[in-house]
Amino acid sequence: MIVTAKQIAQLINGKVEGNENVTVSNLAKIEDGKKSDISFIADAKYNSCLYATQSGIVVIKDDFIVERAVDCTLIRVKDPRLSFIKLLQFYDSLKSEKLGISKHAFIAKSAIIGRNVYIGEGVVVGENVKIYDDAKIYPQVYIGDNVIIGESTIIYAGVKIYESCQIGDFCILHSGCVIGADGFGFFPTENGTYEKIPQLGNVIIESNVEIGANSCIDRATVGSTVIHQGVKIDNLTQIAHNCTIGENTVMAACCGIAGSVYIGKNCIFAGQVGVKDHVVIGDSVMAGAQCGIHKNIADKQTVLGSPAMEAKKMMRVFAAMNFLPDLIDKINKNNKNENET
Repeated sequence: MIVTAKQIAQLINGKVEGNENVTVSNLAKIEDGKKSDISFIADAKYNSCLYATQSGIVVIKDDFIVERAVDCTLIRVKDPRLSFIKLLQFYDSLKSEKLGISKHAFIAKSAIIGRNVYIGEGVVVGENVKIYDDAKIYPQVYIGDNVIIGESTIIYAGVKIYESCQIGDFCILHSGCVIGADGFGFFPTENGTYEKIPQLGNVIIESNVEIGANSCIDRATVGSTVIHQGVKIDNLTQIAHNCTIGENTVMAACCGIAGSVYIGKNCIFAGQVGVKDHVVIGDSVMAGAQCGIHKNIADKQTVLGSPAMEAKKMMRVFAAMNFLPDLIDKINKNNKNENET
């Protein structure tokens, strides 16, 4: 879509400097831009690129000092990063809308389908399923009996949602994720085998949640595994049975959360964080990459390492580790000298 600098400025609440009628059709990095592109400078290290870029329009911060003439039209905004997100959302909204129900989908007669719903090829919709207005179900999705899919939720290709799970409004489930598979419940017997513990609960995902590709959220043994509103979970993440994840918590890829863990709201987990079963983690906790959390963590703590400990203390541990080889050599040398004497 071709848009003018004036139209973009209105969209992102910016002020135009230069030709407000110049047009662009694409987004591009500042260093790769062409006349038909719009670019952003959100980091000072790219400031010098403004004077060499070929982009037709560049969005800059409102207090950016332009030191010499530039060939592009400028749009000044309060927050270039937020403006960039808004423009991405605008372009994303222009994608062709998927509508209609494929004749190659199987939909149980007892299912209730809302208005303006898209259901693609090979989708299976079980008994007593409810799919609300404007939802989009891409090809090869399986939706088990008694599942609820909220309004404007997007379920991408290959997602599997087991029976009785509930998905809220405006959620996004990416390809290959599995919602409601059995929790890992086995009871060891005297003869060394394991007796399976039936998993009779479900998964409840509230509104505005995004689940990454190939992530798994297990159903509860009894009751519910609950993902509260606003949670964002990256690819290849495991949430075990009976967990609760607080609102607006985010998890990067490859996190593993064991059973019956409670995680508060507004937490941030970096990649590959692991949490032991039955741990309670407070609100606004930050966990660094590859943290191994084995005990409860209070509100507003930042932890690093495995086993995880308070960040400042762990930084001292990391620093001390650099001296360990020399310290060991010194001890070995002293022991050798003592033995020789």
